[in-house]
Amino acid sequence: MKQLLLINDTPANRISYYHVLLLMASLPFDMFYSHIILISFTLHTLIHLDKSRLKALRTFKLLVLPSVLFITIIATIYTINLKAAFNEWTLRIPLLLFPVMFLLNGLDWKKYRENFLMGFSLVCALTVFYLFVVVLATVRFYHMPLRAIFGEGFTNHNFAGPLKIHATFFSFQLVVALVYLLSVLIKGVTTRWLRNIYIISCLILVCGMIQLSSKSILIILFVAVNVVLPLYLLQAKQRRRYMITGWLITAVGIAGILSISTFRDRYITLLKDDISTDKTIPRNSDSRFERWHIAAARIKDKPLLGYGSGSEVGLLKDDFYNAKMYSSYLKGLNSHNQYISFVLKSGIWGLVIYILTLVYGFKMAFKRKDVLFISFMLIIAVVSVSENLLDVDKGVMFYSFFFSFFLFSAPDNKTIIKEQQKPDEYLIPLATNALAATS
Repeated sequence: MKQLLLINDTPANRISYYHVLLLMASLPFDMFYSHIILISFTLHTLIHLDKSRLKALRTFKLLVLPSVLFITIIATIYTINLKAAFNEWTLRIPLLLFPVMFLLNGLDWKKYRENFLMGFSLVCALTVFYLFVVVLATVRFYHMPLRAIFGEGFTNHNFAGPLKIHATFFSFQLVVALVYLLSVLIKGVTTRWLRNIYIISCLILVCGMIQLSSKSILIILFVAVNVVLPLYLLQAKQRRRYMITGWLITAVGIAGILSISTFRDRYITLLKDDISTDKTIPRNSDSRFERWHIAAARIKDKPLLGYGSGSEVGLLKDDFYNAKMYSSYLKGLNSHNQYISFVLKSGIWGLVIYILTLVYGFKMAFKRKDVLFISFMLIIAVVSVSENLLDVDKGVMFYSFFFSFFLFSAPDNKTIIKEQQKPDEYLIPLATNALAATS
């Protein structure tokens, strides 16, 4: 733990290190903190810029990572809402800023990769612990029964309420943290007390994700923990035992979760409502399928170019009203699908570029056998089906930072091979402990 806060490096690199550590720690909280830290980190990088590093900007990665921003800029040329388009520019500036700073800063990203991920993971666990303390304090103050913790008032957005962050956006931060800690446990922890801390942190993170009740995150979590981790970190018999045990624990965990009415309603009843177009079903809000249908009708008129950057909410608001979808109209909702959003605003060409960007990310992640990078790409690809990930500050910050981070901090192939050759007798108990933490 000591090496997490005290590093042996140049003064400039130490300052850069603490900037990044603080930036990652600020991601679950109000955007004010992460923006201030990003500005400070940018100024610090420019002040200590070594001109020889400018050559590093001549890389294909600098075209791939900010591709979404480039789409936004080009689609502004023919937008029907210029003000909203420029607001979108402002929102997506980190998509260019992060990769540029990663290239210009003199910090060795590979050297400190583990430190950054560990710091981020522990902060996520502590943040979830804090939210549970808030819940328990509220239950006690109002003399409510303990089972009220699993009621609607303390789950999903209400659980994440003290942080003022969308439940799904907080959930995918927790996925990265959980996958990292599980990978550390599987690779082997040198001391017993550290292993106990990591297992407790995993349990806290899992409980937090259950409480947040994000439906799309469950799919990602299942694939990341039960497929990606054993596929790349375990061999032969150990892999099979891990996967069988993982599937069994997952089945028991799902059965336990669905035995609670609040979670059963959210994961089953609300999911059915969300993919339904039957307007006769009484519900508090319009389903996602209905919003997708309305957006698709608009896309038919301009499928190639779309309506320009920043046009989505304004267009759909009128359409929602005409379709008597008053909940979506009053809330000013978007389509809640990043793929549809790109077609609506920038046409088919914008969607193709976004998909190619994701394909590039998956290609690099699988090539490097980087379980964290693969999990991150799964998050982006799956959540894009149900959310406009890149139209919200927390989504943009998560996407731009971690995409840049995983591309520029890739572990060496020798390190990966060494980790895959851990002694069998050490891996089995660690894998078992890790799986137990996901139940």
